[in-house]
Amino acid sequence: MTRVFFQTTAALALLAVLSGCQSVKETFERIPGKESHVYVDAPIKPETGIASWYGGRWIGRLTANGETYRQGDVTAAHKKLPFHTPVRVTDLKTGKSVVVRINNRGPFVRGRIIDLSVVAAKQLGTYDRGIAKVQIQALREVPVMRYPNMRAIPRKSAAKPEQKPTQES
Repeated sequence: MTRVFFQTTAALALLAVLSGCQSVKETFERIPGKESHVYVDAPIKPETGIASWYGGRWIGRLTANGETYRQGDVTAAHKKLPFHTPVRVTDLKTGKSVVVRINNRGPFVRGRIIDLSVVAAKQLGTYDRGIAKVQIQALREVPVMRYPNMRAIPRKSAAKPEQKPTQES
């Protein structure tokens, strides 16, 4: 009984290992250009409050998640959202919005809900004002394709195309 059980288990394990070795021909082609991202609202309630931006002495320092702060990255600091969460920040005065990635903690000024990087503030149009009333919505990324900047190439069908009937006079 145990011998049959052992042989059956070994055969199933071997089958599982071999099925994982199967190779599939990739049918993708690289397309130059920007990486495509599609986002949908995450099941977290939107927040409304004051946004500010930060730079200056923070440039080149480590953020709370261990990255180096670069003012040219489209990132932000939030007190509670998980790191790497994409967030849509909408300026309630102008209606403009920008999608940022959370990589730091803050802001630590009462009444503010998010600190934007310099580039994010410029894209949103709040850089010159310094602060703005915004709504933030956490997003989740929807995977569009396995590889960025690639498109699927349809495989050629083995079937012959149908011939159109011709009119005979």
